[in-house]
Amino acid sequence: MREELKVAIQKLDGHDDLPLPTYMTVAAAGMDIYAALKGDATLLPGDRMLIPTGIAVALPEGYEAQIRPRSGLAARNGVTLVNTPGTIDADYRGEIGIIMINHGKDPFTVKRGDRIAQMVVQRVCHVRWELCHSLSETTRGEGGFGHTGREG
Repeated sequence: MREELKVAIQKLDGHDDLPLPTYMTVAAAGMDIYAALKGDATLLPGDRMLIPTGIAVALPEGYEAQIRPRSGLAARNGVTLVNTPGTIDADYRGEIGIIMINHGKDPFTVKRGDRIAQMVVQRVCHVRWELCHSLSETTRGEGGFGHTGREG
């Protein structure tokens, strides 16, 4: 059983023709987000660009929206997002922007209405740090940065 959360969303002026973020399948975790460009935008290999979405949201306190790449764009074109996952905080009310980057070999054109990213809404908690002199022991200990793949 999935939990549903009612979230206020605003379509910014001039973007009534674009769909709201949409779950593409019944069990999808992320909603596809659409490009709200006035015209086409071409990302040359190595280029990055902030793409507008034409929407703003009012997340309830205790939630965030994570902006993630679309796997199909990455696999087929080498196009992904620069800061992933990007975080939309509950107190942000501005337009959601998507920072795309072209890691592919060919130019990539983004058109108005293209599905450019996914949004996943998650609960978050705030941490209250408890300063201590030592941490509890674990089998892993301080092993990191690929330590489980080392031989010997």
